[in-house]
Amino acid sequence: MKYDVTVIGSGPGGYVAAIRAAQLGFKVAIIEKKSLGGTCLNVGCIPSKALLDSSEHYYLATKRFKEHGIDMSDLSVNMPQMIKRKNEVVEKTVGGISFLMNKNKIDVHNGFGSFVDANTVKVTAEDGTETLLESDNVIIATGSEAITPAWSNFDGNRIISSTEALQIQAVPETMTVIGGGVIGMELGSVYARLGTKVQVVEYLDRIIPGMDKDAAKELMKSMKKMGVKFHLSHAVTEVTTDGNSATLKAKHRTKDTELEIKADYCLVSIGRKPYTGNLGLENIGVKMDDRGRIEVDEYLQTSAKGVYALGDVIKGAMLAHKAEEEGVLVAEIIAGQKPHINYKLIPGVVYTWPEVSGVGYLEEELKEAGIPFKTGKFPMSALGRARASMDMEGFVKVLAHKETDEILGVHMVGPRVADLIAEAVIAMEFRASAEDIARASHAHPTYAEAFKEAALAATQDRALHI
Repeated sequence: MKYDVTVIGSGPGGYVAAIRAAQLGFKVAIIEKKSLGGTCLNVGCIPSKALLDSSEHYYLATKRFKEHGIDMSDLSVNMPQMIKRKNEVVEKTVGGISFLMNKNKIDVHNGFGSFVDANTVKVTAEDGTETLLESDNVIIATGSEAITPAWSNFDGNRIISSTEALQIQAVPETMTVIGGGVIGMELGSVYARLGTKVQVVEYLDRIIPGMDKDAAKELMKSMKKMGVKFHLSHAVTEVTTDGNSATLKAKHRTKDTELEIKADYCLVSIGRKPYTGNLGLENIGVKMDDRGRIEVDEYLQTSAKGVYALGDVIKGAMLAHKAEEEGVLVAEIIAGQKPHINYKLIPGVVYTWPEVSGVGYLEEELKEAGIPFKTGKFPMSALGRARASMDMEGFVKVLAHKETDEILGVHMVGPRVADLIAEAVIAMEFRASAEDIARASHAHPTYAEAFKEAALAATQDRALHI
């Protein structure tokens, strides 16, 4: 079979690349070994958000409804039903990808894709059947997998990754989370809301590294209110299981103290690594870096001509929306267009509650670069909308150039800031000033007013409602 473009992997980066290539008139094939949608749709972004929403509903019912004048009694968690709903959400979303493949006349080949040469990909089906696809261009979009080092003694039963954490059929009494990054915070908050006693062990002296420090402190304060315990600056030395529980041992990095925690489950969430094994990359001379990522040029082309890579298999944040942008970029480059991605304007989000989001520069990055800046900050607690919904934790912070007033970074903690950050992205895409946002009318009462007020504070230190 002969194609113009063949995509290996059908996660957000892969399937978007396939759709855009088809829109541009190419004959396209996509290879997927399991289920369309990849990690994000099947065992990542979508199922985790389904459980985050379900657990938040339960938490509100137990903690907030009475204050709203809604009396509840005999509340309980039906975990199998919660998992069933999550699976239904996944099934419908994956079905949507299948529809899009058919709509765009993209051939789907089920099996494992590997390179014979730069223009030939072998698809090995589950039953061992092999099919050869010839292609002028090949896009590697195979994503990533959870890091489960040998010291973790990962067994998928009591010592688990995010994949298994999305399938637990009964609310655990206790859970230990290794890693204070996005995945650990999201899944830790899911079970904390449901009543699990959660303890987080993090090697660094803070959580959600790479995001605003004030935002990290605010999120940790919020999660502590839910009962989550944090052990920062601890290096895990051992994790063991007796089949019914998991025991973690750790040492403080600067103090002569040790920690031992026994829990029903130990969630290993210390990051992800590129999934590039057995792709036959050695057959085409594709270069890799020391972290197992595929090296690409500014056009995301590998060292093999006509072979591109995107998403989690290359450097940069492992984010679904980053991969999508790269999928569009590669398809358009193949078509001879000149697209561009400003990676500084790819937002980061933590889907806890309150949510955390950010885009652009961090304060420490501006200081390190010697860029003069001013800060405007506005608390969610000063918003009428936040008081009405009882979502008063968090803030919006605007970083603007001290001389030009151009917005350089925006960082948020609060209700629906995962959606609200898009306003900041658009503003920064058009190189707006803080004054531009401050003078733009924002509906009242809304959470978005916090962005306007923070911009006012950055512009002339004149926020109106504090």
